[in-house]
Amino acid sequence: MTAELIETTDEISPEAEARIEYVYDLYRESVNPGLAKLMMFAGFGDIEDSGEGCLLRTASGKEYLDFVGGFGVFSLGHRHPKVVAAVHRQLDRLPLSTRTFFNQQMAELSQRLAEIAPGDLQYTFFSNSGAEAVEAALKFARIATGKTDFISTNGAFHGKTFGALSVTGREKYRKPVEPLVPGVVFVPFNDLNAMENAVTEKTAAIIIEMVQGEGGIYVASEEYMQGLRRLCDDRGILLIVDEVQTGMGRTGRMFGVEHSGVVPDIMTLAKALGGGVMPIGATLATSAIWDKVFGENPLLHTSTFGGNPLACAAGIAAIEATLDENLCQNAEERGEQLLTGLRQLQTQFPNIIKEVRGQGLIIGLEFPMQEYAELTINGLAGANIIAAYTLNNPKVIRIEPPLIVTKAQCETFLKAFEEAIQMAHTMLSDLEV
Repeated sequence: MTAELIETTDEISPEAEARIEYVYDLYRESVNPGLAKLMMFAGFGDIEDSGEGCLLRTASGKEYLDFVGGFGVFSLGHRHPKVVAAVHRQLDRLPLSTRTFFNQQMAELSQRLAEIAPGDLQYTFFSNSGAEAVEAALKFARIATGKTDFISTNGAFHGKTFGALSVTGREKYRKPVEPLVPGVVFVPFNDLNAMENAVTEKTAAIIIEMVQGEGGIYVASEEYMQGLRRLCDDRGILLIVDEVQTGMGRTGRMFGVEHSGVVPDIMTLAKALGGGVMPIGATLATSAIWDKVFGENPLLHTSTFGGNPLACAAGIAAIEATLDENLCQNAEERGEQLLTGLRQLQTQFPNIIKEVRGQGLIIGLEFPMQEYAELTINGLAGANIIAAYTLNNPKVIRIEPPLIVTKAQCETFLKAFEEAIQMAHTMLSDLEV
């Protein structure tokens, strides 16, 4: 079997049916009953069983082309051999650190990040997720500036832990747990004037995504980012760039911020940094910020599992694989292929596809109604392709395949996407009649 093909069978064995029912019952009894029902209703009542490259196999015997990529986690695809081998080697030596002696893997990954990061970003604090990386960034900004407040953007998504949620721009997730961290204001994305007007003497930092992933795949313009850099310099505040989804080649550059030539004061990474094998988050900053945060107390911010040898071994291998296999270029080329094909479909279905936008291999398609997005996703699933809508804007389908995706796999997706849109249009037209 080659990676270009999607193999499947409509027949589900009794053993697979029993296994799916078993896991479904466990979800209802011990995980999340509402989620269990939602997944079954949405047509995703199967079990992830194995993966390789851009393909995901389930317990029922189906094989899917993965065009979600774990929302940025699987930039190297599933089980990239270089990352798996590095983790195996480290697992046989020392998976976790005692936190007593030096950690060589953490030191080497920190150095590697300093070498490839924009500008003078030099030091790294490691955690276990993107939300934790954002938590650290917010703390560092307060300590480094002596100020308390933050400016974020409408539609932003930075995580669901307490601090990260406080700068996440959707009330649906903030409201149930308010009051959150005080002193946060939200302004429209890509609106420099609104950002300028929101700055006060209490503002510690602006936090921004290079591409609003969950917000609907909106790309920060070059002029906007350069304006934010000037604004921060002029007003004595810090620029935090959240590259949790866009880092590690996703936009066609190693870091999304490179498109604008802007260097942030603090940058967060996660998702793809673990090579699709290990969870890891990272918060990078300049030496000036590091000295203010850790100069007097090097233990001011710590993490038991953050920077563990296993995750750092995966991170080192992920960086090398991304560079050695020239995946930034592939992301740019395949992204252009998909954007061109999708915009051609937009001319074919102008009343269904409102807009196609994106950068590299993070692409969004906006529909006039959420129902179009849902039915199109279901249609793609029927063609054995995984897609999803954006969390903060369910009218938008996100296209986020691994950076190793091939030209042939992109053509397979575009063909299936056209058929799924046609099916959705037919179904909704029939309901209107």
